[in-house]
Amino acid sequence: MYRILFSSRAEKDKKRLKEAGLEERAKEILNKMCEDPFAAPPAFRALKGNLAGFYSKRINIKHRLVYQVIPEERIIKVLRIWTC
Repeated sequence: MYRILFSSRAEKDKKRLKEAGLEERAKEILNKMCEDPFAAPPAFRALKGNLAGFYSKRINIKHRLVYQVIPEERIIKVLRIWTC
């Protein structure tokens, strides 16, 4: 099982998710990610450029969860959970 850590920006994003009514959807995705950060659905996408090494999963059509996986420590670092 993976442990999830949130960046300070992701902590702020959590409040916005709640206001937008997307908190439950994000929790579902995060709970699945604890078991396997690369499991689908929703499908993950490897990011490129300055976010190389990070992945994203869609919360809905507009919002994404952006994260990094550190497999040797079994940690998922969540960078953002809002519009990217």
